[in-house]
Amino acid sequence: MEVKDIFSYDWSYLLPEFIILGFATFLSLLDLFAGKRLGKQVIGWLSFLGTVIAAIFVIINMNALNKPYSYMIDMIRIDDYGNAFKLIFLAGTAFAILISLSYLKAGEVQHRGEYYYLLLTGLLGAMVMASSADLITLFVGLELLSLSSYVLVGLRKKSRLSNESAFKYVVSGSIATAVLLFGMSYVYGLAGTTHIYEISFRLAEAGMAGYQFLVYTAFAFLAVGLAFKISAAPNHMWAPDVYQGAPTPVTVFLAVVSKAAGFALIFRVMMISFFNVSDGTGSGRFFFEEGSLYLGLMAAASMIIGNTMALRQTNVKRMMAYSGIAQAGYLLVPFVPPTSLFFSEVIFYLFGYLLVSFGAFAVIMVVSREQETEDLKGFAGLYHRSPVMAIAMSIFLLSLAGIPITVGFFGKFYLFMGTLVVENYWLAAIMIITSVISYYYYFGIIRQMYMRPGTTEAPMVVPKGIWTFILIMAIATVFFGAFPGLVTDYIQIHFNPSFDFGNMLSPSSQ
Repeated sequence: MEVKDIFSYDWSYLLPEFIILGFATFLSLLDLFAGKRLGKQVIGWLSFLGTVIAAIFVIINMNALNKPYSYMIDMIRIDDYGNAFKLIFLAGTAFAILISLSYLKAGEVQHRGEYYYLLLTGLLGAMVMASSADLITLFVGLELLSLSSYVLVGLRKKSRLSNESAFKYVVSGSIATAVLLFGMSYVYGLAGTTHIYEISFRLAEAGMAGYQFLVYTAFAFLAVGLAFKISAAPNHMWAPDVYQGAPTPVTVFLAVVSKAAGFALIFRVMMISFFNVSDGTGSGRFFFEEGSLYLGLMAAASMIIGNTMALRQTNVKRMMAYSGIAQAGYLLVPFVPPTSLFFSEVIFYLFGYLLVSFGAFAVIMVVSREQETEDLKGFAGLYHRSPVMAIAMSIFLLSLAGIPITVGFFGKFYLFMGTLVVENYWLAAIMIITSVISYYYYFGIIRQMYMRPGTTEAPMVVPKGIWTFILIMAIATVFFGAFPGLVTDYIQIHFNPSFDFGNMLSPSSQ
């Protein structure tokens, strides 16, 4: 590509990515040359500032963008879908930084400067994934997020549990990456291109030419590889150990940002690439028939495994890991098969999951530090030591369980109604049954807080910053549960989510 072609692009739409890249680079140099004089808290607050500035430019792009805009022969695509996920990523990283500023004071992580700009590089990888329209840029973003996450999980070098979880994460992630690359190699071999929108038509031609088995095989490998990023069955076994061993802010970063990035990939890669492929009879589309069924089985397995295995856990972070596996199953439901409203369902659920996850993990962080244990017994008598913390945690757990007047209730309600629209009654039944099962372990924590005596009646000392953060998350959980239309209307107005599934053409790069 000629230099004049590069400068002919309107690069303002990539300002959010450039800002995060610039802050990550600047903070790494600042930490290297002036870290001891400035202090690690300054680097943390500058990281937070970078995410806020980037989010502002994403919002500006939302208002300025009338149609998708692409760069470099459509390798990177800026559109409403990517912008919506970028806001989720930026909010999740900003929240992780805020709770980290308090968490890292206790010295659990020694290399605090590296911690903050590793969060930013992971965020940058997620943002690239959301805007990728080519398998190459997609894989670069995926690896940037993955490598940053591997280091973040193992940053507590003196902790045996952290080292063990990091090792398992690296090994599991490497295997998942190999499986994903194997699926991509099948796709490239069949399509002869790495461009996702061109792949859509080339795979359809390959299927019609008698290569349907290879097309289906590629889909299966891609699904298994991407299941790792969203911690869904059958590639979920890494999650409990990693969630338990990682620092709590890293755990919630993986639970929200990494999971959301995986769902962005499911649309970009699997849904678009396989959209035009016909099914075995030639009378329908593969993604809405066999492909949809495969994702439905993944969703059902994730909901069943996640909720049933959580019943046996005594460690709260492991319990939340299995809960996260179940949440991944719920989030797969709108893709089975997708309707014009699936985008709204996914974004609303991710928004609610972001609020609840960060609030719940912030409470877990405070309680486990005070009680010096992450077991359920650490929550015993919490209501008597800190009524506000107990009430807030109850709100978060009720939202995860899908109880009315919380944002989690409407998130599950929209997913459930979507299954009825497409007549997936078996998946709707599994959603209801597994949600009822989840009540047992969610209410188990609530029972500990209100009905079990604690080891001490002394009031809990909660840092003001964390206390304020938890309170805001709890209020937001109830507020958006009472007025869900504020979020859904915003999505409808600003993100144009009613996709024309039958005309997914490459955008113009002008």
